[in-house]
Amino acid sequence: MHITNLPLPFLILSFITILCALYVVTSKNPVHSVLALILTFFSISAHYILLNAQFLAIVNLMVYAGAIMVLFLFVLMLLNLSKDTEPVKSNLWGVAAAISAGLLLVVITASLQKSGIAVMKGNSPEIGLVKNLGRVLMTEYLVPFELSGILFIAAMVGAVLLGKRDSEKQDLLQQNDVQENA
Repeated sequence: MHITNLPLPFLILSFITILCALYVVTSKNPVHSVLALILTFFSISAHYILLNAQFLAIVNLMVYAGAIMVLFLFVLMLLNLSKDTEPVKSNLWGVAAAISAGLLLVVITASLQKSGIAVMKGNSPEIGLVKNLGRVLMTEYLVPFELSGILFIAAMVGAVLLGKRDSEKQDLLQQNDVQENA
């Protein structure tokens, strides 16, 4: 598929995504960099919507633009980075990163051309809808879906129990320290 056959909104979103991603890498201010990364995730979600993958768009927004970016901003605010504490970076790393990215692009392009995989197939207009994903999960993959749910619940209960045990041990140690000091 040639670039002239792509729809205009796809090209505009691609341009916005590339600009935001470049700003993430080139920004001196880490908070501005994280905000640009949020815009990058939003534009990637818009790409998913154009490709009729609504479930991926919503998951991308909730997980990456929501939870992960809040975590990044929290860590940045907690670290309180300033220009004085930032290490001086060499320009050699930027050149090496650009060469590596270019080589990765060449390898991916060559592998896609040799494998014959079309990037934008339009087999079914309803292929990425949540309704169809739910139908497949609840019919063909019901047992693995339910087993993974049980596994996640067991992991959450285990994490809570491990955290609770540690806090109870600390309380006992503090009580023992208070009794010994008295």
